[in-house]
Amino acid sequence: MRTLVLGGARAGKSARAEQLLAGRPTVRRLSLESTPNLVTALREDPDTATLVDHLGHWSADAADLPDAVAQFRGDLVIVSTDTESLAAANLAVGSVCDDVELIVAGRVFVPTESVVAPAAPAETPTSANVAPTTPVPAPVPSPAEQPSPSEQPAPTEASASPVPASSAALDPTDAELFDVIDLPDDDVADAARARLLTLTKPPNALGRLEDLGVWISSCQGVCPPRRITAPAVVVFAGDHGVAREGVSAFPAEVTSQMVANIAAGGAAINVLARRAGASVQVLDMSVDTDDPDPHVARYKVRRSTGDLRRGEAMTLAEARRAVAAGRAVADQLVDAGADLLIAGDMGIGNTTPAAVLTGTVTGKEPVVVVGRGTGIDDAGWIRKTAAIRDGLRHGRRHRHDPLSLLAAVAGPDLAAMAGFLAQSALRKTPVILDGMVVTSAALIANALAPGAVAWWCAGHRSTEPAHGFALAELGLEPILELSMRLGEGSGAVTALPVVADAVDIMIDMATFGEAGVADQA
Repeated sequence: MRTLVLGGARAGKSARAEQLLAGRPTVRRLSLESTPNLVTALREDPDTATLVDHLGHWSADAADLPDAVAQFRGDLVIVSTDTESLAAANLAVGSVCDDVELIVAGRVFVPTESVVAPAAPAETPTSANVAPTTPVPAPVPSPAEQPSPSEQPAPTEASASPVPASSAALDPTDAELFDVIDLPDDDVADAARARLLTLTKPPNALGRLEDLGVWISSCQGVCPPRRITAPAVVVFAGDHGVAREGVSAFPAEVTSQMVANIAAGGAAINVLARRAGASVQVLDMSVDTDDPDPHVARYKVRRSTGDLRRGEAMTLAEARRAVAAGRAVADQLVDAGADLLIAGDMGIGNTTPAAVLTGTVTGKEPVVVVGRGTGIDDAGWIRKTAAIRDGLRHGRRHRHDPLSLLAAVAGPDLAAMAGFLAQSALRKTPVILDGMVVTSAALIANALAPGAVAWWCAGHRSTEPAHGFALAELGLEPILELSMRLGEGSGAVTALPVVADAVDIMIDMATFGEAGVADQA
């Protein structure tokens, strides 16, 4: 990720730059005082995540800077002022960056490609409902959406399925807009690290357990942390139109059957959650049936989805309604006392849109992100790869507009997951991410609410190739690696006892002084 952040004086550029690098284990912050030659600094260490604030301090390096930026391999965020005196430098640096953002009064906008290069001829809109121009998801409300001729038209309202009355009662207005995400408490994290050094063990002898203890402490804002007593799992279910093209080993009706199984307590997620002490609920967001349980279907947006191969999975209004539903569910759980949240998935064919989302955000090609899902044969793999290829053609046009991306190639289940994950971070509630489908939604959630990833840990790494790419994009290392690929939230719930162990270590383990044990010399 190489990003140029532009804006006027006191527009919020530096705060946005910090958000973009939130969650990275190490960030190198370059200033004129510490770094007289910016080009040399970038070339000497092209891998460490780096923040340059701001470009105008190194005007003498302008000639060689674009090449140094282009060769930088790690995450790089450059802050610059949008002034005439820096126009040439901004243009040169922006031309080699992956993204260019403009900050106006704290709001985030992505200039169109024509800012730095001639744009391709605009497509002729085929619908009055044209996808909105970015703003990219901003930490504060953005201006009203307006049509962009360079974006693909979003699916028309005429293609929408009827809206269930229960879903219509939810106010989806501006559901994709999130306030600034506060990061976990750094001071508490430092206190947790200091406490770990006093416990009766060599430094870092408990490895990831210590990291998890620090993370939970910083999320809760207290050291030692409170025990996890009310973890909650929400399984978001939905069918996908692409499943009709033979991309799954199971028929689409299995989705509704498994929703009933989860609701009855008979699925793997129920078994694992009972052992871990977590509650489970399942929500029908877009299963291709009329769910007999109105509570399970209370936020249902539509039956199945449109064709992601044509960029018509759902409408913008449906995507917005699904995000609002996910946010509402997170709020309800946190208000009821949940202290850790997990999202799960259920839907035949859902790894195909998940692979499209992951490929779009990470820039990976179809043959790299495609996996076997429920166990498809070679012919099914070929069909699935072709569907992902077609979906990526549409998804990439919406890379900087998460809501339009969800509408084009995802579904209400994935959109609700994204809203759920982002809202959990807004409510300062830690989350354990599950597998490939949930993590693809997490990529979108972190775009909707930059910095949300700091409130998440990765429960496991599945066997689906796209999952590894998504975790790398988020900068997360999985707790477990058990060759799981079920979904439902199963991997995250399997990791939950490990997180609980980390908390117990912070609370119950004796210090050297308490135990009368000599510390290291």
